[in-house]
Amino acid sequence: MYAVVGCNECANMWLVTDPETSETASCSRCGKTHRTAKLKRFFESEDRAAARQARSALLAKKRGDSAAFAEVDHVSDLEAAVEDAGLDDREYLEASGLDADAVDAAGERAEGGGSGSRSRTEVVRDAVDAVDEPTESAVVERAATHGVPAEAAREILARLARRGEVTESNGRYRVL
Repeated sequence: MYAVVGCNECANMWLVTDPETSETASCSRCGKTHRTAKLKRFFESEDRAAARQARSALLAKKRGDSAAFAEVDHVSDLEAAVEDAGLDDREYLEASGLDADAVDAAGERAEGGGSGSRSRTEVVRDAVDAVDEPTESAVVERAATHGVPAEAAREILARLARRGEVTESNGRYRVL
């Protein structure tokens, strides 16, 4: 069971898995812990995709974009379209005459994989959690103090957002 719930502190909406069995849920934006039974449930479904779609529709309505949202495909259809669009990284590298395995190995070395230290991606993700106002500039600055070049931090932040590992709202980022 999935439920779309809202925070009475910051007005964020998020999905709660198994709202009947979990005692508490923490807001994904402000971190406030709520008793699950007292959270307002805007939508409930056994299907996670349906709950995600309902949350998206509620957020669009909240921002006055219901008409534009109605013209957009279902969230899961959009994800499938993104996955099917263009070449994947391996195909692109091989078509460019590069050894994809060698590029992967170089990327692991560049991000600190296997050395015991944190990767650049981990540093950027941690920076999103650590700063009080997680704007792009604050996250990049924090990551730079931990050894990630500013431009690399911006690219990693954008990549994390594309992957859905972080989200951006009103110029502020948060880890999902």
